[in-house]
Amino acid sequence: MPTSAQWLDVRAHLLAHRHALAVEAAALYPDVPKVAGTPLLTAPHWTPPAPVPLADLTLERRLSPPHAAVGGPLLPDGFGSYSEAMAALAAPAVFQNRETYRLLGFTGRHLTFGLGTYFDGIDVGEACAHEYAARSLGLIGTLPQRTAVGDPCDPARRPVNVAISTLTLRHDTVTGDATFFLHWRDPKRVGHAGGMFQVLPVGVFQGSRDSDFSLWHCMVREFAEELLGVEEIHDADYERWPFAAELTAAARVFYLGTGVDPLTFATDLLTVAVIEASRFDAVFGDLVSHNDEGRVLRGLAFDAATVERFAHHEPTQAAGAALLSLAWRHRDVLLKT
Repeated sequence: MPTSAQWLDVRAHLLAHRHALAVEAAALYPDVPKVAGTPLLTAPHWTPPAPVPLADLTLERRLSPPHAAVGGPLLPDGFGSYSEAMAALAAPAVFQNRETYRLLGFTGRHLTFGLGTYFDGIDVGEACAHEYAARSLGLIGTLPQRTAVGDPCDPARRPVNVAISTLTLRHDTVTGDATFFLHWRDPKRVGHAGGMFQVLPVGVFQGSRDSDFSLWHCMVREFAEELLGVEEIHDADYERWPFAAELTAAARVFYLGTGVDPLTFATDLLTVAVIEASRFDAVFGDLVSHNDEGRVLRGLAFDAATVERFAHHEPTQAAGAALLSLAWRHRDVLLKT
């Protein structure tokens, strides 16, 4: 059992080398399909052959079955879970155990959810990432927690919190050019994927009222928070919220696939929102350069060279790299006017 100082040393190694460790961890799953030549793991039925309008996905809620907690021998004495250790020893600025929608099943275009909590994912995914980091330092020789999870793409094996990752494309229909946005996630402010690039916006699928059980409503909140710097939104009235109405009218939104990060098991629905340039500028006239979770990179050219750079040569989170690659593959459909 490590001391708190030893645990923090491994945690620091994990934070400093997340991208390299994720690329390495993908090799642990040689028989699991990868998305678009990236480390992102997927199931064969999760990625459609062509973009699917987001509205074509249907959602259902059920009771969540119980799941076993993952503790393990790598926690300092006195801590019963990884989230408990993080909260006491290494809490980022944003670290709250909110209720989430837990993925239970995915058949065709139909997703089934129960209820879970944010820390469910931390206690399994970050614990297994920590275990992998400890092995990379030579402190342990086996990966019992990861082995216990088994197939990372099977929602029955672990509690699966889902994030909705959205590539936002500002499309100039006159010139045909498109630009996109990335988020550099500040490791001091986030509990997951700190120090890495990611598409923008991204948010865990969660809510506090029945109207929040909507992929699009979750995305609308994240657009407001991450691109406009609005304080975290609760209990939104989507029918009376002018921003929601304007964005809904302006955006064409597609689902491209679902994948699992090989290091942390973070699970992302991969989506693209295409917004015509003048309408984008009207909706996002006050686009921020920083938000509560990091720095916003804007005006990146949606072209082969830039996609290649961030999908394969920069420390981009696996979901973001896969989404960029898939979007470029399907660019003719996405940018069709």
